[in-house]
Formats: sequence, structure tokens, C-alpha cells
Amino acid sequence: MYKKIITPLKITALTGLSLLVGCSSNAPQKTQDNALTKTSVPQALRLKNIPHIPSPHWKMVWNDEFNDSTIDPKKWSFEENCWGGGNNEQQCYTHRKSNAYIKDGKLNIVAKKGHFTGSASPDGKSSKTKSLPYTSARLRTMNKGDWKYGRIEVRAKLPSGQGTWPAIWMLPTDWVYGNWAASGEIDIMESVNLKTPSTETGAKSGDLESRVFGTLHYGRNWPNNVFTGQATHLPDNANPADDYHTYAIEWEKGEIRWYIDGVHYATQKSDGWYSQSVKDGVITSNGPEAPFNQKFHLLLNVAVGGNWAANANLGGIDASVFPQTMSVDYVRVYQCSINPITGKGCKTDAPKDQTKLVKGIAEPEVVQKKTSHTKIY
Repeated sequence: MYKKIITPLKITALTGLSLLVGCSSNAPQKTQDNALTKTSVPQALRLKNIPHIPSPHWKMVWNDEFNDSTIDPKKWSFEENCWGGGNNEQQCYTHRKSNAYIKDGKLNIVAKKGHFTGSASPDGKSSKTKSLPYTSARLRTMNKGDWKYGRIEVRAKLPSGQGTWPAIWMLPTDWVYGNWAASGEIDIMESVNLKTPSTETGAKSGDLESRVFGTLHYGRNWPNNVFTGQATHLPDNANPADDYHTYAIEWEKGEIRWYIDGVHYATQKSDGWYSQSVKDGVITSNGPEAPFNQKFHLLLNVAVGGNWAANANLGGIDASVFPQTMSVDYVRVYQCSINPITGKGCKTDAPKDQTKLVKGIAEPEVVQKKTSHTKIY
């Protein structure tokens, strides 16, 4: 369950993204390679280095500074499998210290070469096994840190090289509205193939990949899912693989905002997302704030290859760049003390000329007629 996958998307609406970005599922999904396209063409925002200080009314409710010698089992669980994320990723996720450990106050998630054999199922329980040529780690806070609304900050230094795919993201804990993506996904930060030659629109010879992506996934169950998001460069054109940067969202009822080093770069609102369930041919709306009105938990991982990273920039996986590490300085979660129920009142906002309002996708018409041939828009 709860695997990051790439699948062909039936409906898409993008801002600074191409056809495919990271997706998730609580059930195995099939991929169709002929539906894949590279994601390295769209042009990203270039941020001004004008950070804004968060409201003092944000109160910390959960954190990990990684000051202990071992990863805290009361805060983090390991996913263990060789499923491949449902999108041809080439790593097995393990609980080995060589793939995830704490050193000098940093959590290190290491993707490295080396064949490994493990369960071929997403929950890691199947007796059917699979072998893959890389190992890595995927940690999550499910049932140990689950939140509805708040400010989530992760300070991290990202891996680089062709085939690397680090992610800081969130999935629903209870899947109230059904399988992915009807119950939603929040991508705080994703990147692929940092420091490889850039193929971004307008890139010059010698320019290197340096973009990060913030995205929402929603709609109906796959394959009738949708996503919208924003790609951006860091302030002062810094490369995320060279140093630590703070990736954050502020999430309140009806609105989610993205930040890098305190700079607000994107906003999505509930009139541009939706959740619909389909049962016995009847499509039902799940309400105006769904699916981002339930508890979500945090995930940290580094994937290798897969249908996004391996189809962008130079293509494939460059084995010579491994091992590669995502180093995490801290994770901090805050609740808005002004109104913890809605999360409203603590907004860290930027002038309109410094941030992008992502249009999103309005909810399609709900078809109430029950029939085996009900049209899925």
C-alpha cells in the first residue's frame, strides 16, 4: 500500500509540469509505457530571494531534529519491498542501516547499487519475490504523525545525477474517499536528475537541471485521476543538490501554499481541486474541500529510475553516479493556534507578483444515473 507510482493520466492540467509527475496508490497499478512523455520541457518559475517570516501563531506539534543516534521508531516506519513503486522504479526499499541512518544530526536516505531480493507486493507481505539492481529507503509517519491542516517544513539536501528521484510528500492516512487519487496526494517537493543537462524550455547550453516540483493529485480513482502543480527554480538559481534548503507547505481549509526557504511560490485552492467516488456506475461528489480535508502523513524517499526520472533529461539511469543521498536536517510540523480546526489565520503570504496561483481543475459534472455504461468525464 501507499506506493509512489507513475501512471498514464487520463486528464491533466499543468502549470510548469508535463504529462507525468509522481503519483501514489494504495493498490498496484499497471503502467503503459506508450503513454509516457518526458517531464523536462516546461519552463519553471524563477524565484526572487524575498522570504517572508512565518506567523508567530504557528505552534510546533511534531518534529524530529535527528539528534539521536538511531531513527526513532516512535516517529518513523520503514516500507520494505521490491515492488518498484508500480512504475518501473529500480530500487528495493529496505530497513538496512546502509540505506537509512543518522549521522551528525542528519537523516541520510541512501540509494545505492546492489541487487536485492524482496517481496514483490506493495505491502511487503507477498511470498512472491522480485530482484532489483538498487536499494534505497522510504520512511513514513503513518499512525505516528498524521495531520489535518498545518505547516510542514523539511530541510534537506537532495541527491543528483541521472536516475535520481527524491521526494518529500504526503498521503492520506485513512483513504476516506477511496483509492488513489480520489483520496488525494500532496507533493511538497519532488525533483529528478538534478545537475544533468537541462532540457527546460529556454535552457542554454551548459545549463544544469535544478528544478523542484510542488503538486496535488486528486479527482477520481486511477485512471480517471488528475493533477496540477508548479515547477520552480530556487532563489538565486541555487541547485538543490548543493546545499540544504527548506521545503514547506501551509495547508488550511480550502487552500495549500508552497514555500522554499521562506519564499512563497505557489498556491492551490479548493475551487481547483475535487474528489469524486464511483460505485455501481454512480458518480458522487465528496464535497467542496475533499480530498484535502482529512488526515495525511509524511513520506521521505529516494527512488531510482522509474517512468519519470528515466524518461527525462539524459534518459535511463547512470549507474556511475551512485550512491546518492538525500540528507535531511529536520522535519517540523506546526498547527495554527488561531484556529486549529480550519488552519486559518496563520497565512504566510507574498505579493501577487511573487507567487503563482495554480488554476487547477474545476469539478466535472456529477452523473447520477446508475448504468454499466455511465460516462466517466
